[in-house]
Amino acid sequence: MKEQPLHITKLVERCKFNDQNAQLELYKAYFKAMYNTAFRILKEEFEAEDIVQESFLTAFTKLDTYREEVTFGAWLKRIVINKSLTQLKKNNRYKEVKMEVVLSQEIEETTIEYSKLEVKKVLDCINKLKDNYRLVITLHLIEGYDYEEIAQIMNYSNENVRTTISRAKKKIKQVLLTEINAKV
Repeated sequence: MKEQPLHITKLVERCKFNDQNAQLELYKAYFKAMYNTAFRILKEEFEAEDIVQESFLTAFTKLDTYREEVTFGAWLKRIVINKSLTQLKKNNRYKEVKMEVVLSQEIEETTIEYSKLEVKKVLDCINKLKDNYRLVITLHLIEGYDYEEIAQIMNYSNENVRTTISRAKKKIKQVLLTEINAKV
């Protein structure tokens, strides 16, 4: 189990007794990170805010199920991700999409000077990906989940996650190379 700061552990304990001040403190401590997670999945500000609100309500009402096997933040983030994916499916914006063929030979042979890339440009490329690529690459590279965790969250096989991440990375590289070549 990862150690979390003592004040967070105390706040969680106080929340178990419906201490509204403790709930507010936890909310303030985690809102921005949870909002960013929801926004990266949903790509819509108001929906992300709603999902975060619902997630905190769920967390506070289900706090008795929190077993402290992971940090509170990790537990809460899992709730946010699950609710965000459910909302995305409800919106019919997320559908199973066939894998896109990416010409790997020419992409793998070309190198990019990564030190000269702007973070915003890479994030823009990620946001332009098809939903299945965008979700998996966001969970892996930005949220830090490993392949097995993503497979569990997305209900994919481990092989499918590995393939999707690989193809998403190639697609990002392809888009970046296209933009770089367009400037030349």
